[in-house]
Amino acid sequence: MTFKFPLLRSFAAVAALACGAASAAVNLPQLNVDKTQTTVSGLSSGAFMAVQLHVAYSATFKKGAGIVAGGPYYCAQGSVSTATGACMASPSGISTSALVTNTNNWASQGLIDPVANLQSSKVYLFSGSIDSVVKTGVMDALKTYYNSFVPTANVVYKKDIAAEHAMITDDYGSTCSTKGSPYINNCNFDLAGAILSQLYGTLNARNNGTLAAGNFVEFNQSQFITNHGMAPTGWAYIPAACTAGTQCRVHVVLHGCQQNVTLVQQQYVRNTGYNRWADTNNMVMLYPQTSTAATNSCWDWFGYDSADYAKKSGPQMVAIKAMVDQVSSGSGGTTPPVTTTLAAPTAVATSGATTSSMVINWGAVTNAASYNVYRNANKANALAVTGTSFTDTGLAASTTYNWTVKAADSSGAEGAASTAAAGTTLAGTAPPAATCYTATNYAHTTAGRAYNSGGYALANGSNQNMGLWNTFVTTTLKMTASNYYVIGTCP
Repeated sequence: MTFKFPLLRSFAAVAALACGAASAAVNLPQLNVDKTQTTVSGLSSGAFMAVQLHVAYSATFKKGAGIVAGGPYYCAQGSVSTATGACMASPSGISTSALVTNTNNWASQGLIDPVANLQSSKVYLFSGSIDSVVKTGVMDALKTYYNSFVPTANVVYKKDIAAEHAMITDDYGSTCSTKGSPYINNCNFDLAGAILSQLYGTLNARNNGTLAAGNFVEFNQSQFITNHGMAPTGWAYIPAACTAGTQCRVHVVLHGCQQNVTLVQQQYVRNTGYNRWADTNNMVMLYPQTSTAATNSCWDWFGYDSADYAKKSGPQMVAIKAMVDQVSSGSGGTTPPVTTTLAAPTAVATSGATTSSMVINWGAVTNAASYNVYRNANKANALAVTGTSFTDTGLAASTTYNWTVKAADSSGAEGAASTAAAGTTLAGTAPPAATCYTATNYAHTTAGRAYNSGGYALANGSNQNMGLWNTFVTTTLKMTASNYYVIGTCP
């Protein structure tokens, strides 16, 4: 099939902005935040993710959400064909009543927060009238979906600007009708201000001057998640007043596909208009980032990373919620440190080796709320480990690794690292010398040498991305161990 996705086109990297010297990433600070005022907004895949966060974590994002070119909650239902079809181009195929029923069912099962939280939410919806990627009809379906949970008076829907698929501003970006990188268009309309005003009410005038460079913070996303389509670092704009202890509000801003810092540098972080309002209204802006390893650098709104992507247990969902929790966990006056006095775990040991996994065990630490496991200094667990055992998977056969463990308190702050424990995975069954298979990605998948993930073929064992899952892409896979394949050729 032809795989068209938001912002799929390749393009040359945009020149880096003149933003001053780069600084090393730091852990998110713990600030004095009014937790009843937390909101979220996003564009494109970030819009679908914003809906997911708003609905699944409605107790956290009860205040509201801003959605730019997105669609109803769980619209794709785990299907890439539904995502690229009904949820982008053919909205007549969206059954909002079925999605509402699913939402209510998941809430009753505790998979998402109670839908009653949405009754007090404010929502701002925007669709460019010439958006050719996510059609206006999809946003119409989103409005219909929200009508089942949010009072009509609490929803603003603007769709009268001839804007293409982009975050729009009143003074930065391409012309309004442009579809292309960095997907920020100047339409003479301050969309960020409109969103924030709908969510929070009357605001102080924005800062139209130069924003303090020191208020931009690159933070350590690996503290919350490793891999799962997310970058090692994210960004935040933190006004000086918030750092000094003034009570502030948190707004999460989610970029669209092909818009992370790797691809458009800091243009989305700095030039979409949010920070100017944040500076004069005591708002912390969080800009989580996907990585280029994510499908099309998108947020997971159709299941490319996890079948639970739209639930509270979805890895990307958990990570963003943890970022909000950490930055909101301080008090007035000073910013508490992000370290803790928890002892280092002891008796760390490895066991149960297979060709691709290892069990790591350790002794409990007094007052620890959870634990994080590090393989060769890289965090191995996506979700916090609440027990004293963790099975690390996706390892290479006949390979020695070192694991350390850190205890964490209820705010996520980590204690000292344990002594490293080494372990070696088992050797796989050696394949015949120089065993290679050249076939279409579809044939590789049906033969069991690869699997389909979000419309892409990934090699078994190595999980290397072979390209689109179809009969038009041909790849050579080399078997290096039993059911372990890498992209390459045989000598």
